[in-house]
Amino acid sequence: MKVSKPWGYELIWANTPDYIGKILFIQAGERLSLQHHAQKTESLYVQSGKVSITLEEKNGEFIEHILHPQQSIHIPCGCKHRIAAQEDSELFEVSTPHLDDVIRHEDDYGRI
Repeated sequence: MKVSKPWGYELIWANTPDYIGKILFIQAGERLSLQHHAQKTESLYVQSGKVSITLEEKNGEFIEHILHPQQSIHIPCGCKHRIAAQEDSELFEVSTPHLDDVIRHEDDYGRI
């Protein structure tokens, strides 16, 4: 199932009671909201492109990670994070099955 987003799209390729598999396509120069999840944990793998992923550390400091193809990162539940594409990018996401668990703190597109 393809879901259009203001930054690109999500393609959900697996939806089970135990996990969700998605392909995220993020257009160059676009970014997702600064967000966290109350239940969801996720892991991302960069298939193509270049992204920056900003994660909040336990001390409240934000650290930016630059990921290239074949690199991955885990985002634990409760961790504030934001993904920004420096190039057109395709990421694989595998997460717990909480599709609507998004708590936005900042959003470039006016979403709540």
